[in-house]
Amino acid sequence: MALKAITLGAIALGLGAVLTNGMAALRADRITAAFPPVGEFVSVTGGRVHYVQAGQGPDVILLHGAGGNLRDFTFSLMDQLTGRYRVTAFDRPGMGYTDRVPGIATGAFATDGDSPAAQVAMLREAAGALGITAPIVVGHSFGGIVALAWATTGLDRDDPTNASAVVSYAGVAMPWPGSLGSYYMVNGSTLGGVVIPLISAYVPKSKVDHVVTTTFAPQDPPAGYIAHLGGELALRPGAFRANVRQVNTLRPFVVDMAQLYPQIRIPIEIIHGTADTVVPIHVHAAELVKIAPTANLVRLDGIGHQPHHSRQPEAIAAIDRAAARAGLR
Repeated sequence: MALKAITLGAIALGLGAVLTNGMAALRADRITAAFPPVGEFVSVTGGRVHYVQAGQGPDVILLHGAGGNLRDFTFSLMDQLTGRYRVTAFDRPGMGYTDRVPGIATGAFATDGDSPAAQVAMLREAAGALGITAPIVVGHSFGGIVALAWATTGLDRDDPTNASAVVSYAGVAMPWPGSLGSYYMVNGSTLGGVVIPLISAYVPKSKVDHVVTTTFAPQDPPAGYIAHLGGELALRPGAFRANVRQVNTLRPFVVDMAQLYPQIRIPIEIIHGTADTVVPIHVHAAELVKIAPTANLVRLDGIGHQPHHSRQPEAIAAIDRAAARAGLR
């Protein structure tokens, strides 16, 4: 009887897993249909990179944050820049419609994350194929550490895709105290192989919208932003796994990268809100400016984690300052 109960239980669990994975796949198809690619694709080693490019002038690259996609920038910021810059917004590896870094384990129970340096290698190849030269690399949140990695990986080589300046919008920059919490620790571990399909299949859209809204706190998202963003794209199992693994494996890379900041000689412009609880200013930007000799920080009193939306004039001014300091304007 015990063996029969165990067998029946195993069958039930197996059927439940099949049903959940099927539901997650169906939902991913619906999300993809609702928020299809808005740009073009460029082929790189091992995959493709999704991008939107517009405008004329010095090159500006826009890199979105964790769980995001390039639609964050096509909502309004790009249109404010294309009159005097050639702007390219990328989906970072694993997110939106860009493939993951080639060679990385992507199975349901894998835990490898696409490091910022590996993402930069893939995006630099895309930039080179698109004829982008001496870009101002702009990153929001997780995109901030990728932008800094773009600068540090160019320290030892002469390359046309080397950054001419870095702009950070509430960007990750420094090692943080404590852990990331159970969300990333569980989903970024082998347990994510079981948990992620459940979240992908059954978490309601209202929960996704709420998470996006909280990143703006104490401000509110601009009207129409949530509908434009397609935050549900990050619920698709592949993107979900990529995101949580990238974040869960990030800190050791940041520890090593912080040792390179004193060697950066290109301009670094930072805008960061004092009310940001996602990437706190006192942990990241305020410490970065102490060791990066070219870094300039503009503190935005009372602003949360989305300064490029909540204070867009300051976000644009940071790019203009970077361009002027780099001798591009």
